[in-house]
Amino acid sequence: MNPADTIFALASGAGRAGVAVFRVSGEDAGLVFEKICAPATTPAPRTASLRAITDPRTGETIDHALVLWFPAPDSYTGENVAEFHLHGGRAILNALIEIFRSLSHFRMAAPGEFTRRAFENGKMDLTEAEAIADLVDAETAAQRRQALRQLDGELGRLYNGWAERLKRSLAHIEAAIDFADEDLPPDITEQRMADIRDLLGDIETHLNDKHRGERLREGFTVAILGPPNAGKSSLLNALAQREAAIVAPTPGTTRDIIEVHLDLAGYPVTLADTAGLRESIDAIESEGVRRALARAEQADLKILVFDGAKWPALDEATRALMDDNALAIINKMDLLPANVSPPPGFFLVSVLNGTGLSDLIERLIAAIDLRFANTGQPSLTRARHRAALEECRDHLQRAIKAPQVELCAEDARLALRALGRITGYVDVEDLLDVIFKDFCVGK
Repeated sequence: MNPADTIFALASGAGRAGVAVFRVSGEDAGLVFEKICAPATTPAPRTASLRAITDPRTGETIDHALVLWFPAPDSYTGENVAEFHLHGGRAILNALIEIFRSLSHFRMAAPGEFTRRAFENGKMDLTEAEAIADLVDAETAAQRRQALRQLDGELGRLYNGWAERLKRSLAHIEAAIDFADEDLPPDITEQRMADIRDLLGDIETHLNDKHRGERLREGFTVAILGPPNAGKSSLLNALAQREAAIVAPTPGTTRDIIEVHLDLAGYPVTLADTAGLRESIDAIESEGVRRALARAEQADLKILVFDGAKWPALDEATRALMDDNALAIINKMDLLPANVSPPPGFFLVSVLNGTGLSDLIERLIAAIDLRFANTGQPSLTRARHRAALEECRDHLQRAIKAPQVELCAEDARLALRALGRITGYVDVEDLLDVIFKDFCVGK
């Protein structure tokens, strides 16, 4: 990618639409007003103007558009940026693409290139750039809120604050090394080591978040488990409010995992129906049971469904999965004797007539709320952040235990470098392609 090129792309969704937005960024972005607009003048900055869009090769008018001008550095990318808001017909969009391609030094933007230029021009750090991708991909209110917090710079400010604290400590430690013969405070190294221990504690607390931010980005997983014919598939359909799974009286109908994606009180939830837990000589059903147990281990939360028709017996294989990450229900409560009291930790539902389902949903939301409880501090949202912080933590731990002050300073420098890789202020060239390759074109 040549940074001297002027890039363009459709910034709105592809396909037929009432309005489409084209974005142009680069040194020559302002020339498009002279070459393809009538009148051929640059509009006032950040003011929408109605212009005819013409093909400079033929003089033909292809559409009328609202055009906007954002001169550098006051633009999204920090470069000159022009925007065209046109009708979203395929013929119009194709014609405009061909016009842009005909202009010298203009080319189609690569995925994420607008945001990459914004980062390279100092308009945002890497955490904010990643937040834009998260905001575009957000499907629920909770995902949107988390992405906006990160886009507003909360995560970057936290890490930059830690970097400043560490930089200050490192400077004092290196001063003690380089100017040992000068009249420095005698306890300067001990004071800075105390600061590093405090910083290490903050980082360890931040890492000990049960992957809350990553779970919110990727979705919270809930596995429905229980014996055959307990009502697991019916429960999945009831929660999804559609016929997602086949329901039949034949035991073993569900053999593979069936997933549905829900927006539950603003949280992204993946609900998984699994094969009934039982011994079987059927190889396919046995594989389904194995997958069910594997999903139980991976799930953030389990809903254990017991068959009320078998009361007072409770399936032992299902009961063995009871733990702090499980909600236990006895289904088919309409088949139970009157005034039956479930064991502690269980509650009654009837998926058939809907009794108890609202209570189950409330408990499910409460359990998810508890896991995503806002600690006041922005959450880690990516494995990349976690890996860099873990590296930083390890270097700080070695710095504290270093037998010589020179070794302590070296580990502090490596810890500072690891922190800088998160926001992009040091050692980022090898990260850029990885970070931006998943962006959609036009962002």
